[in-house]
Amino acid sequence: MLRYLPLLLVLALWIYAFVDCLNTPEEEVRGMPKAVWIIVILLFGEVLVGPVAWLIAGKVRNAPRPDAAPDRWVAPDDNPEFLKSLRKDEDPEKD
Repeated sequence: MLRYLPLLLVLALWIYAFVDCLNTPEEEVRGMPKAVWIIVILLFGEVLVGPVAWLIAGKVRNAPRPDAAPDRWVAPDDNPEFLKSLRKDEDPEKD
């Protein structure tokens, strides 16, 4: 079983790079047109050149700025806007 692990890891990286390239918008692709990147990934995937080249040089990667607060999802019970909307929906005759 262990002898198949390298083959599975290469296949997983190959598939990941291919799907990542397909899902990347055209304006975020660097260096070559998207169609050429797909061909490079498919042709040179067995030797890992294509997928590694895509992951390193093919896509614009935006690192988060340390000074910017990340936009986080807030649970409904912690979201003041959601709680206000519930108060508006309450029936005034119940009180």
